[in-house]
Amino acid sequence: MSLIKSISGLRGTIGGKVGETLTPIDVAKFSAGYGMWLKETCDKPKVVIGRDARPSGVLFRSIVSNTLRAQGIDVIDLDLSTTPTVEMAVVAEEAQGGIILTASHNPSGWNALKLLNEKGEFISARDGEKVLEWAESPEILFTEPKKFGSYTVNDTYIDWHIDQILALDLINIEAIKDRKFKVAVDAVNSTGGIAVPKLLKKLGVEVKEIYCEPNGVFPHNPEPLPENIQHICSEVKGGDLDLGFVVDPDVDRLVMITEDGEPFGEEYTLVSVADYVLGKKKGNTVSNLSSTKALKDITLKHGCEYSSAAVGEVNVVTKMKEVNAVIGGEGNGGIILPELHYGRDALVGIALFLSHLAEFGKSCSMLKAKYPGYHISKNKIELDPELDLDKVLAQLQEKYAKNPSTTIDGLKIEFTNEWVHLRKSNTEPIIRIYAESESASTADHLAQKLMMDIKELISA
Repeated sequence: MSLIKSISGLRGTIGGKVGETLTPIDVAKFSAGYGMWLKETCDKPKVVIGRDARPSGVLFRSIVSNTLRAQGIDVIDLDLSTTPTVEMAVVAEEAQGGIILTASHNPSGWNALKLLNEKGEFISARDGEKVLEWAESPEILFTEPKKFGSYTVNDTYIDWHIDQILALDLINIEAIKDRKFKVAVDAVNSTGGIAVPKLLKKLGVEVKEIYCEPNGVFPHNPEPLPENIQHICSEVKGGDLDLGFVVDPDVDRLVMITEDGEPFGEEYTLVSVADYVLGKKKGNTVSNLSSTKALKDITLKHGCEYSSAAVGEVNVVTKMKEVNAVIGGEGNGGIILPELHYGRDALVGIALFLSHLAEFGKSCSMLKAKYPGYHISKNKIELDPELDLDKVLAQLQEKYAKNPSTTIDGLKIEFTNEWVHLRKSNTEPIIRIYAESESASTADHLAQKLMMDIKELISA
């Protein structure tokens, strides 16, 4: 059982004691803290809320909306929606913020509150600290009934979001329609099951829906990693299909399956889409420190500049604005296209990738073969809450002092043709160890070596 309070939101398992798991009381306190933060700068705020299909979302949707209304805040409820849709709706509604009820890639027994600012972007670390302070404050205020905020349900925003994507000059609708693509979609029985087929059908794509019933019953681990998406891989390999798409429960991560049933690779979602965008519009790119080096290679090939950022969407967005990037994101399948909005968006990722594949004119596997063949080994170690991780990382940096390193987010160490990145997760009580090399076995070996180093330092 777990409850994680952080500057990026509130996340936890459902069922248990207040303050130890994500209970209705914790949700109400956190929502009220967010409401007080909003009212510091606006007397009559408006908030957009939405949820993925987890069963707990129905309950928490009511708690969040009524807590905010009791503070005099107007609520626009998109109900079943996607994270990028809520982000865009905040701007469209000229709201002061947004809350998305989703635990992203976590299992169905988890849920979370993701907090947005008036730009439809995740709130900053500083603002997150203020929300946490308010959530524990005895000074939270509620208003009298005649001043309660209004409540409006609006279920049209997914269609609007899709229309905004189709209006982009980068989306080659005619080329996509001419290819007459046949694709499979695994939406892990969440809101991608609503949004993705709608988008594809408007693009003239024939869709085979797999796990697209938005009932919140996840048929497999919802993180779109190769070991969790074997069913759609088999469906694509065994059928007359051009490719497959997999999204996570809140539709901000995108993974493709090639026509031969092999994962395209979540790291290469951003690489391939960036290759397409840079071919149309020169500019800078950004990804986080744990993402593949292939994006840098592709960016330099287009004569543009690449920058890295700390892990976390808010950090990537900040860096993208700083360098005026035209495309960016994270190696977990997250695409950020500033021309649409500053948020990871699997829907625009699908439209861009299909445009790329349609213009390429060959198979999905042949497109993948164009790109550098890097391999990332992704590992994790469960942490003792009492562990001084900063001390351990400092000792590791000293041990590898001859190698270039950066500490802007955990510790990243560069080797001749490889790198390893170690950092504490923002969403789980673990340390993540990622290593990349041109050889899968070398990446695995490097990751294991650093994991052994960590265990030795912990036990010393």
